[in-house]
Amino acid sequence: MQATTLALMILVSWAGWQPDAPKQPEAPKQPSGPPSAPAKNQPRPPARPPARDPLGWPMLPASPQVQRVEATPAEKVKVDDRTIDLAVKRSVDLLLTMQEGLENSEWPYEGVYRVGGQIPVGYRVGGTAIVAMSLLEAPGYAEDGRRRAAVERAAKFVCGAIEHPLMSPDTYQGGYDVRVWGHIYGLHLLVELKKRGAIPKPLAEPAERAIAYYLQGLKKLEITPGTPGGWNYASEKTAAPFVTGPALMALFAARAQGYAVDDGLVARGLDSLERSRGAQGTVVYSGAAGARSGQGDSVPGAMGRMCVTESVLLLAGRGGVERVRNAVDKFIEHWAEFDKRRTMTGTHVPPYMVAPYYFMYGHRYAALAVELLPEAERAGYRERLNRLMFSVRSEDGSWTDRVFKRTANFGTAFALHALLAPAVGKPAGWAPPKAPAGAPAPGDKGAAG
Repeated sequence: MQATTLALMILVSWAGWQPDAPKQPEAPKQPSGPPSAPAKNQPRPPARPPARDPLGWPMLPASPQVQRVEATPAEKVKVDDRTIDLAVKRSVDLLLTMQEGLENSEWPYEGVYRVGGQIPVGYRVGGTAIVAMSLLEAPGYAEDGRRRAAVERAAKFVCGAIEHPLMSPDTYQGGYDVRVWGHIYGLHLLVELKKRGAIPKPLAEPAERAIAYYLQGLKKLEITPGTPGGWNYASEKTAAPFVTGPALMALFAARAQGYAVDDGLVARGLDSLERSRGAQGTVVYSGAAGARSGQGDSVPGAMGRMCVTESVLLLAGRGGVERVRNAVDKFIEHWAEFDKRRTMTGTHVPPYMVAPYYFMYGHRYAALAVELLPEAERAGYRERLNRLMFSVRSEDGSWTDRVFKRTANFGTAFALHALLAPAVGKPAGWAPPKAPAGAPAPGDKGAAG
C-alpha cells in the first residue's frame, strides 16, 4: 500500500474514530420498600482509559482558556542576576510538571489548528523538542535526574514520531500542514543532545535513524515551485522566513556535528531569506519583498521575524551587525504594538496581521540576536529585553502568548531559551565549501541538490 493512501486512511479514521463505549451492566432491580443505605467500602469503577488514535497515540483534549495578564510598565520592572536565576529554576520546575501525552513524554504545542479534531502531530513533536532543548540548556542538567529522565522520554518520543504517517514528508499534500515544525525542532533537539553527549545508550541507533529521517524530510519539504528555496507550513508555494530561519539553524547545527547537509538546500534557503528583506530592514511574511506591500509587512507586523532572519543571515556570512542591531532596536521600539496580540483570540488580525504565537517566538530570537552584537552592547540590550519579557510573566512564574493553558509550555520554554542565551553563546554558523572555478554557486538552479 502506498504511503499516501495509508496516511489518508489513518487521517480519515482518526477524524471519525471514537472509542467503543464500555458495555454498561443492567441496573439491578430494587426491592420495594424504603431504600437501603449504600454499601460501605464499595470499589470505585475503574477510570476510563484515554482515547487513542489508530496508531496508539493518546488523543489530547483541548486545554481550558486563560485570561490575559496586562503588562506591568517596563520601567517598574527590576531584573537582576538573582531574578533571572530564580526564574530559570522556576521555569524548569514548571516545565517538568507540564509533560503529558504518550508515556508522559510530550509537551505539545496547542493552537487553533486541528487535524481530525486533534492537535496535529507536527505540533506535538515540535513543541516537545522546543521544551526539551530549553531543559537541556539550563544549568545543572547532568546532575538533575528528574530533568534527564523527562528529556530522555521526550527524545524517545521524537525518535518514534518518524513512524507516524502524518509526519512523513512523502504524504504531504500541500497547503496548510505543520509537520515541518516537527522536522525542524526534532532534528535540532537530537543534534543538540548528540553535541552534549546526552543521548542515552538505548536511543543511540533510533536517534541516528531519526536524524537521517528529519534531514531528508527537510530536503523533501523545501519550497520548490517558482524560485525554489526555504520552508513554509501554510503554503507549498512561497517560503516563510519565520519557518526558514529555524530550519536553517537546525541544519547548521547538524553540519557542526558532522552530518552531511546539502549545500544547495542551505544556499537556496538563505537566498529566500535575502529575498524577504524589505525597506527599513523589514521582513515580509512570505515570498519576496517586492511582491508584497501592506501594513502586515511594515515594521510592527514584521518585528517578530526580523531578528531570526538577520541573525541566521549573519551566522551564514550574508548579513551584517548593523542589520541585526536594527532588528533588535525595532523589536524594542514597537514592542507595545506587539504586546497587543499576546493571549488574544484570532490569528492574523489587522492592522498589522500579527498572530499571538509570534510573541514568545520573537523574544527567543531577539535574545539570540543580542548575543551576535558586539560584546560592549549586549548588557544594555539584555536588560531592556528582560524588563519587557518579565513585564508579562504570569503569577505562577510561567510565560504564555496564547489563550490555551497548555501553551504555557511553549511560552515558558522560549522564555527560558531567551534567559539562557548569554550562557549558551553563539550557535553554529555556516561556511559553505568553496566551489571549483567555473562551477555554479550552491544556490543556483543548476547546482546539485
